[in-house]
Amino acid sequence: MMEEEYQLEYFRTQDMVRKVCTSCGKAFWTRDPERTVCGDAPCEPYQFIGNPLFKAHTVDQMREAYLSFYEKEGHTRISRYPVAARWRDDIYLTIASIADFQPFVTSGVVPPPANPLTISQPCIRLNDLDSVGRSGRHLTCFEMMAHHAFNSNGKEVYWKDRTVELCDQFLASIGADMNRVTYKEHPWIGGGNAGPSVEVLIGGLEVATLVFMSLGKQKTDKPPVMLEGNPYYPMNLRIVDTGYGLERLVWASKGSPTIYDAVFPEMVSHVMQEAGLGHRLNDPDFIHILGENAKFAGLMDISGQRIFELRQKVADQINIPVEKLEKMIAPVESVYAIVDHTRCLSYMLGDCIVPSNVKDGYLARLVIRRTLRMMKDLNIEDSFLGEMVSKQMKIIGTERFEQDPEVVSEIIEREIEKYRTTMERGTRTVERLAQSYKKKCEKIPLSEMVTLYDSHGIPPEMVRDLAAEQGAVVDLPDDFYSQIADKHSESEREPERNPLFDYLDRLAHLPETNKLYYEKQGSMEFEAKVLDVLDNRYVVLDTTLYYPEGGGQPGDTGLILAPDGLTIRVEDTIKLGNSILHKISGGNLQKGDTIRGIIDEERRLSLMRHHTATHILLHAAQEVLGAHIHQAGAQKGETSSRMDLRHYKHITPAELKKIEAAANRLVMANTPTSIGWEDRTDAEQKYGFRLYQGGVPPGSRIRVVKVAGDIEACAGTHCAHTGDIGLIKIIRVEHIQDGIERLEFTAGLAAVQYLHQMEDLLTGAAEAFSVQNEALPATAQRFFGEWKDQRKEIERLSAKVSELELKNLTSEEINGKNVLIKRIDLPSVELVKIATSISALGGVALLIAGGETARAVVSSGVDTIKAGDLIAAVCTILGGKGGGKPNLAQGGGPDVTKIDQALTSGRDMIITTLNG
Repeated sequence: MMEEEYQLEYFRTQDMVRKVCTSCGKAFWTRDPERTVCGDAPCEPYQFIGNPLFKAHTVDQMREAYLSFYEKEGHTRISRYPVAARWRDDIYLTIASIADFQPFVTSGVVPPPANPLTISQPCIRLNDLDSVGRSGRHLTCFEMMAHHAFNSNGKEVYWKDRTVELCDQFLASIGADMNRVTYKEHPWIGGGNAGPSVEVLIGGLEVATLVFMSLGKQKTDKPPVMLEGNPYYPMNLRIVDTGYGLERLVWASKGSPTIYDAVFPEMVSHVMQEAGLGHRLNDPDFIHILGENAKFAGLMDISGQRIFELRQKVADQINIPVEKLEKMIAPVESVYAIVDHTRCLSYMLGDCIVPSNVKDGYLARLVIRRTLRMMKDLNIEDSFLGEMVSKQMKIIGTERFEQDPEVVSEIIEREIEKYRTTMERGTRTVERLAQSYKKKCEKIPLSEMVTLYDSHGIPPEMVRDLAAEQGAVVDLPDDFYSQIADKHSESEREPERNPLFDYLDRLAHLPETNKLYYEKQGSMEFEAKVLDVLDNRYVVLDTTLYYPEGGGQPGDTGLILAPDGLTIRVEDTIKLGNSILHKISGGNLQKGDTIRGIIDEERRLSLMRHHTATHILLHAAQEVLGAHIHQAGAQKGETSSRMDLRHYKHITPAELKKIEAAANRLVMANTPTSIGWEDRTDAEQKYGFRLYQGGVPPGSRIRVVKVAGDIEACAGTHCAHTGDIGLIKIIRVEHIQDGIERLEFTAGLAAVQYLHQMEDLLTGAAEAFSVQNEALPATAQRFFGEWKDQRKEIERLSAKVSELELKNLTSEEINGKNVLIKRIDLPSVELVKIATSISALGGVALLIAGGETARAVVSSGVDTIKAGDLIAAVCTILGGKGGGKPNLAQGGGPDVTKIDQALTSGRDMIITTLNG
């Protein structure tokens, strides 16, 4: 970034000078002409430990001081966004305040909710997860206080000079010595944008970053700037993107040893007591070392480095043995991390993230399990986790969360149960893996560690410890969790290559298709003109009633009546760019033809009912199961539909009935469906981000559908009133993956047809028992009981027959070994009993039973005869297969006519082996 970008008029009016840091070589601005270093750690160790930089503030006081200051300076205060970035399809968590306004505001598609504005946005970043607790300053969850201004050619709000001036004035208002403040030049690149920025430093601590976002990767008519080898072009918008660290400002105002002691003093003390470390808080030696360690803790950024090496650097700085530092500090660092992680979880779970193996749920589970692992190291009971998260939610304010704290507690309890199960199962997996690498004299590689965590949930510390017990070594970097979190923090979806994209250039010259299916949802016939025909397969019309596939709703089908009287079938409808393609068969059309389109009416009406029912069922599920219920996918059909829901446990039959009843009550209320286009920003501010259940639609305006309390951005077709749906019947619920429950349901006439089918099944079953439908449950239960009793009697008699067979059986002796080869038509369990009685005495048995299929058992007490090999050969003759262990194997085949041949072949193999 060019030097002139930082030559601000404000710097000159304040008599600030530009210097180059003698430690890191970076340029910075200062009021102190004697200063030689930039003021950032590690160029300058923390100067504020025990020597506060500002007037003491609590977290709430500092937040209010900031927001009030900027309100007085003409900024509109807006409410925080959720930490789950539902309005984004590229990231899962809100990582900065500017993320609230990406991509639609920052790209100029929609206006901001206010301009200028100020906000205190809770953010979650897990890319420094392993530094949390160790560096004294890193947090997984933090509040980024910010003021933003969006400048355009039509409206200039303010730019660099005013931004720096406001920063100075705010810091002065909370008691900063302005001669100690430095502004370090730091070009910023991220998310496809770039611009100059300055880091605001005081006492060795970065308290804010002021970014002037003015460049983007999207090509414009202006000359580019080359950054990191890539061209960036001046944007139409110039955005003031600031970020002030709320917790860091509080820390610097208190001068406590670490940020954790400043922000969570009560929580730190609580966990220290629980871990049996409370006595250290009164140990002068410990307090002294903790304070000295904190002054140099800025060195403890472990990305790409080993923790021991960094610990050694700090030990050298404070002049104590590294072993002593490790012993005293490591447990306390775990305490700090636990306190931080539980606040992070309060936001994640409070903002309705459901732990799972995918997306934001994966990241929530990652934090939960890392916390549980550290608690185990400190001998803290697992149940303490729920208590801590509840306390954090109360401190923050439960009213700031959408989720009920009781549900959060239940989610944590279930996650603890799953973690315990994972640990139990994981032990055997790790031991086998460790033994295999020990034999190869190799370290267990990082790739195996990642697989064990991602696929089995086994934490790396467990792998390390169990491997050591087996005499194996692991390749475990100290920033393992940071790497894992970074890998899973962004969407990895690759857009599928659609062969229809080849038509885009041709379609670009056509006018946009007029969408009658929105204006006239009840109409099923229309007239239109053919604009183009693509390879005699797709027809583009100037206007259409045919709904194109989207939002889980299939495209319409129907007929086109051609001018020559030919009837052409429409097999599918697809939106491509601004055009709608009608896939045809059974005839050809010509450009310029006037046609008549006829929709398959019953199919369209059924799809409308199912789509509207999807909205109602989602709302009903939220009422019954909780605020966290969020749609993870849906597919509407003509006879049935499905909807995937994020939920932390299996939906019970009782809950399913409640959801179905609630949904049908909403149907019977017969309320009108409200559909309208709204400005995206206005809709988000009014309805929140539950709008985006089926993905994030593009554009500055979104189509908002309101159905019986459910409000979503949705492009589908819907019933005019809920009563038009008719009946909603849930067919089944299926647990398709961890954290996802699938509801399959049917609506309208399709639901009636489904009930008819169920009634026919019920009647058929009742007729088979020769009873009335009402008597079927009791009759079936009686028959089942009788069947079980008869089965037991059959088993008893089979066992008796088996005993008799054993008494009457005569085996033959081959080369000194007892051998029994015979057909015995008994259940397999009795065959095994007889065969093992022979092998237990050092003999060999081959037994085959007949019936609809042949069943074979081999049991061997002879080392040279492997039961698995023998059964495989025998079952091949029977037309089937078999397998098992060297001493016992079972199998069979469909060809019962070859039982004698199989027995003869088996005998030959046994004789050959024994006479070997």
